[in-house]
Amino acid sequence: MSIPPVDAELALAEIHARRAQVVGANLVPGWFWPGTAGLMLLFVLAVESGVTWVVATGTILYVFGLSALIIGVVRHARVQVRPALIGVRGALAIAGFALLLVAAGVGLGFALEALGVPFPATVALIPVALGLIVGGPRLMAYLRRVMLARPLAGN
Repeated sequence: MSIPPVDAELALAEIHARRAQVVGANLVPGWFWPGTAGLMLLFVLAVESGVTWVVATGTILYVFGLSALIIGVVRHARVQVRPALIGVRGALAIAGFALLLVAAGVGLGFALEALGVPFPATVALIPVALGLIVGGPRLMAYLRRVMLARPLAGN
């Protein structure tokens, strides 16, 4: 029994559409990045204030806020993507993104502290937060392209 070419073409198009749907359903949603950036700024500012009740309140708000964001992301993801779908390129992109933001924040923070700038960690976190807000969605777009470019039949 042979399958007519048009039926095979339609079936393959359906497979590609379903894969795109699964990949899109599992990417970190856009609201996660500014939410995380805002919580980070709040937390670092609270810690740098040095006021005990502000540090405690900021810590509690950060913990509950980040927990709510993570729960929202988990609920947003309808299915689990296998790590093999992201591949080495995707994993390196994630690691590179995180390392770049950490290095920029730590380096700038130390430089600002050496210059005597008040609240150096908070000031250094501003470009890091902007990096999350702008770079996070771009990272997700890149990961989407990487996952959709992978072969359908595995590695």
